[in-house]
Amino acid sequence: MTVFNSPYFDGHELVAFKHDARSGLRAIVAVHNSNLGPALGGCRMYPYANDDCALDDVLRLSRSMTYKSALAGLPLGGGKAVIMGDPSKNKSRDLLLAMGRFIEDLGGRYITAEDSGTTVADLKIIAESSSYVSGVLDGGRHGGDPSPYTAEGVFHGIKAALKFKHGSADLADVHVAIQGAGAVGRHLISLLILEGARVFAADINTRNCELARLAGAHIIACDEILGFAADVLAPCAMGAAINADTVEIIQAGIVAGAANNQLANAAQGERLRQRGIIYAPDFMINAGGIIDVYYQRAEGSSASTSAHIAGIAASLTEVFERSAASGVSTAAVAEGMAEERFLLGKHTKVA
Repeated sequence: MTVFNSPYFDGHELVAFKHDARSGLRAIVAVHNSNLGPALGGCRMYPYANDDCALDDVLRLSRSMTYKSALAGLPLGGGKAVIMGDPSKNKSRDLLLAMGRFIEDLGGRYITAEDSGTTVADLKIIAESSSYVSGVLDGGRHGGDPSPYTAEGVFHGIKAALKFKHGSADLADVHVAIQGAGAVGRHLISLLILEGARVFAADINTRNCELARLAGAHIIACDEILGFAADVLAPCAMGAAINADTVEIIQAGIVAGAANNQLANAAQGERLRQRGIIYAPDFMINAGGIIDVYYQRAEGSSASTSAHIAGIAASLTEVFERSAASGVSTAAVAEGMAEERFLLGKHTKVA
């Protein structure tokens, strides 16, 4: 495992490794850029195939968080943590406490929150040994869970994309294919169905499929979802779902989902543009969760959170318009906008 040789190393400020023999913790924290403020990002637990995969993931995700916070107008940098292990088998109280000590030892350079494989309950245990934890606020609409706010932002983003492409944000009878019906996907399904959309969902977890079905979604096979004939494709599972092969089978006119790093590389963003498919850059549309955990730490106001999240629609519309005018992919346009902010060390609140 060589940090500097990873294809996803991007001048990261800090990459720290931790092994705790007693609890079995094997973890990595990466801070990409802190020009706008301390790095905040989720703590993911996943059974990576090998150490290199874990390193690549944390480097890529932390970079994405820098862009996400900058475009969301937050005074935060980008960071991420990964714990190598199966959350259903390897997670323990001792392991989570050891993770908290690891984060605490970084002295505030990285603030953690919930992510795939961790829960609010897990973060509360981590908070017993670290003060640098967000997303554990009791009370409020969702009891500290940022997932519903991520879904809320994606919901606004889908409507913005529909308005730009078709001139109307009306969801009545719009067909939406959702890849991944987990915490974020389930909330998104409910929001869409409430406004009349027809939702088709796929997930490798049978329990998630059953919950999605009970919410009103039609369940389809995982190997059919990316090429499903829908108006909107919403990737809400793991990253890199859109690669050189899958980008060619997408039938939806809009790609707008919650997953991080949906594109395997920049070429897929350009290919979507060439095919006339509007892509809502993931690090913009899925910013609802980071907005929520920021406000939980800053003031605990769900009203401020929702008002801020609503601004995602206007920001995406600006990206769509710039892309259409310049002939440059939406992903490239959004990255350029973010770099203008975090490289200069200036944040502009989206309201």
